[in-house]
Amino acid sequence: MGGRATLGEFEHLVLATALRVDNGYGAELIRELEARTGRQVQGGALYVTLDRLEAKGLIASRLEEPTEQRGGRPKRFIDVTPAGIRALAEQREAFLRAWQGIEHELDHA
Repeated sequence: MGGRATLGEFEHLVLATALRVDNGYGAELIRELEARTGRQVQGGALYVTLDRLEAKGLIASRLEEPTEQRGGRPKRFIDVTPAGIRALAEQREAFLRAWQGIEHELDHA
């Protein structure tokens, strides 16, 4: 992928989930990640990953005003940037090329 953004496995999952859950926030992303992957997601791991993705320019976030119902904490809403969509598309294509010709092996795993 050259000078393009590279994604680790969890970054890839978080970015794809953020694209699926348009304008989502942390708790929504965690629920969707857990439902789709079948694995437990810690809030701390999610937020560290969101920070990395934002630093790479792959997501943008904005904070809602804090509310009493949330103990004075704001919700952080996430949107995938055009660069994030491109990174997902490029990684998808790389995976498809890597898997080409081994589908039979994967179907019998």
